Amino acid sequence: MYVLGVEAATPVAGVAVVSGDRLLAERFINNKKTHSGHLLPMIKAVIEEACIQPEAIGGVAVSSGPGSFTGLRIGMSTAKTLAQVWGVPVVGVGTLDALAHPLKGLANLVCPILNARKNEVYAAVYDGADGDMKNLTGSLAINPVELAGVLARWGDRPVTFLGDGVSEYRDRLIELLGKRVFFAPGAVSLPRGSSIAEIGWERLAGGQGTDPLTLLPDYVRLSEAEIKWQQKQQTT
Repeated sequence: MYVLGVEAATPVAGVAVVSGDRLLAERFINNKKTHSGHLLPMIKAVIEEACIQPEAIGGVAVSSGPGSFTGLRIGMSTAKTLAQVWGVPVVGVGTLDALAHPLKGLANLVCPILNARKNEVYAAVYDGADGDMKNLTGSLAINPVELAGVLARWGDRPVTFLGDGVSEYRDRLIELLGKRVFFAPGAVSLPRGSSIAEIGWERLAGGQGTDPLTLLPDYVRLSEAEIKWQQKQQTT
């Protein structure tokens, strides 16, 4: 089975085609431009570069959040539309799960962080030491001090951070956690379409695919518009 992976939940746009544990083609852009203009051309290109026809795709995997509200909507709508046109199942893959995925087998705890603004990050803590990346906390919207408190549950165990939140909070994390802190290399520090596709392939092979119309994003926290709407309702 061939699976198309689509990552658009962050400033990164990534797409890939995999078959099992074999990566056939991948494209990756980190130019901070909106994904709407180049996501479909990238998808067309990786399918051609994988030397398959679109009808050979057996499922679509897409980053389901957390991340940019706009990016999530673009990625989800693209993936769901393609899956519906092709008549194949779709599966959502957590953006933090995809970030942690390449660090399976690492003895350290793994903590991907995405810049959520408002002095917060989207984060989760993973243990992949036995080769099976376990999410220990679920997805969180949290400030660095609170995150340090969460990590205190595991004593002095080292933690490897990655994700676009690192550039913003590197010094603060070192200040809070000291010698426990490590940072992943840049090559694995941003979400990739290949990670989305690999996790998606496993889930689709296990029967976890769904109808495109039923898949929803995981925003983790409310958007600014929703917060303002709730505040308005409370005052009326």
